[in-house]
Amino acid sequence: MSESSGYSGFSEKDVQREVSELETKSATAAQLFDIRRIIGGLFVLYGVIVTIAGFTASDADIDKAEGVNINLWTGLGMLALGLFFLAWLKLRPTAPPPPDALPQEKPAERP
Repeated sequence: MSESSGYSGFSEKDVQREVSELETKSATAAQLFDIRRIIGGLFVLYGVIVTIAGFTASDADIDKAEGVNINLWTGLGMLALGLFFLAWLKLRPTAPPPPDALPQEKPAERP
């Protein structure tokens, strides 16, 4: 068979498998770069650090905040917010855009 006959050497089954693999990779990339994961992770990390600082706060530090262990409460609040974002991500994962919604390349216009 000649190359100009339009035969590419791939069966319909091979093409469908390749499309399926690409859709899976697209979904994985969309979930990996979801902003909720980044925000949630950072809030949990900083929340742990600030909570530890709250547990180790001296009496002088607590007196500066008029008797409130502000590091402990702020750290717990940050932990709660970070866990909320991560739970939101787990309960409502992002779906990749449908193939027809992807931007299509326009053919180059000739002057």
